[in-house]
Amino acid sequence: MIGIGIIGLGTVGIGAYKILREHRSLIYQRTGVDLDVVKIADVDIERDRGIPLEKGLLTQNALEVINDDRVDIVVELMGGVHTAFDYIAQALKKKKWVVTANKALLAERGDEIFRLVEEEGCEIGFEASVCGGIPVIRAIRDGLVGNRIDYILGILNGTCNYILTRMTEEGISFDAILKDAQRLGFAESDPTLDIEGIDAAHKLCILIRLAFHYPLQMKDIVTEGISKIESIDIEFAKEFGYTIKLLGVGKEENGLIDARVVPAMIPVRHPMSTVNGVFNAVYVVGDKVGPTLYYGRGAGSDPTGSAVVSDIVDMACRLIAKSPRTALSLHKGNRRMRTDEESSFPYYMRFTVEDRPGVLSRISGILAEYRISISSVIQKGREEVGHVPLVIVTHEAIEKDLKRAKEEISKLPFVKGESVHIRIEEGSS
Repeated sequence: MIGIGIIGLGTVGIGAYKILREHRSLIYQRTGVDLDVVKIADVDIERDRGIPLEKGLLTQNALEVINDDRVDIVVELMGGVHTAFDYIAQALKKKKWVVTANKALLAERGDEIFRLVEEEGCEIGFEASVCGGIPVIRAIRDGLVGNRIDYILGILNGTCNYILTRMTEEGISFDAILKDAQRLGFAESDPTLDIEGIDAAHKLCILIRLAFHYPLQMKDIVTEGISKIESIDIEFAKEFGYTIKLLGVGKEENGLIDARVVPAMIPVRHPMSTVNGVFNAVYVVGDKVGPTLYYGRGAGSDPTGSAVVSDIVDMACRLIAKSPRTALSLHKGNRRMRTDEESSFPYYMRFTVEDRPGVLSRISGILAEYRISISSVIQKGREEVGHVPLVIVTHEAIEKDLKRAKEEISKLPFVKGESVHIRIEEGSS
């Protein structure tokens, strides 16, 4: 029998506990491993969670879980960074193996945790930290172990994907849909971590470390949210054959690592363009297998609880065999992060300009000065008397040059309001 101790009985903790209790015999039939939850710690031990809990199972003291000799695997589901790190460190130092769903912790202090895992000869599982019930961690770590991973493209945040899907399908403003998402429980009362791309960046950080074995830090990830996306840009994207998604992108090419979470346009023909609502997906390209796609629910009690249990079962089998998985090794070597001067993409640009002759000529002239060539132009429909949206799609342009050109164009006397640029991600295959 393998004893399980859980720290944190919130949404994910309840999901994991229910699966361990309801499917205990099923798991035993499939694996020969008997899993027994022997202790659970939570700050609130009085709240009715709608599930039966044995007397004496709950405690408010997490150290009781860590120090309990019956506990072989400690499952950290409390969230946060610093306190969670302390508990995991104490568990590892007591030679307890650990499972966590804590993406922020792994993104911000993962290097320390992986070093400690190696020093103590233990193991840590983190399948549930990225995309809930989608087994993308195991797919990259095990299924694609014989591949060099070249490219990762992820829709990693269900809240943002829900908002952008409804903006695309219904033409409603960002603010209106955000309020609706909060009412329906798809967005937090303070949605900053989601809508500003931080949650997705935490997940991308984990994926890039796993795929490229590069010691990526959060500060290395270019991170932008979706709060400035307007319905007009979504409509123009459709005309050009694109859909706007918040994409987490990771690439390794010629020793350069590219990592960014940004709203971007992706061709409607690409499979990621059809991932809608609260669903998540990760598109991974390996040098031998080619493109692979992992799709499903990225959050929720049961999907994320399922991922936690998959780690527990996998870990329990190796614990019995006394064969821990090698800790995740991270190394820079001669690799480094790609800079703005080295990054080039096609871009969508939108300006609000006076409706008079010579405007397009002046703007295209500035773009040419910065070595930016135009692929397509649309100018139609008046936003208000005398001003119209001018939309340009460029060929590949150096990011730094494009930003400088946009800044110069925005200062022209016939340009009104804030100009917009959105990266176009064609999707490697």
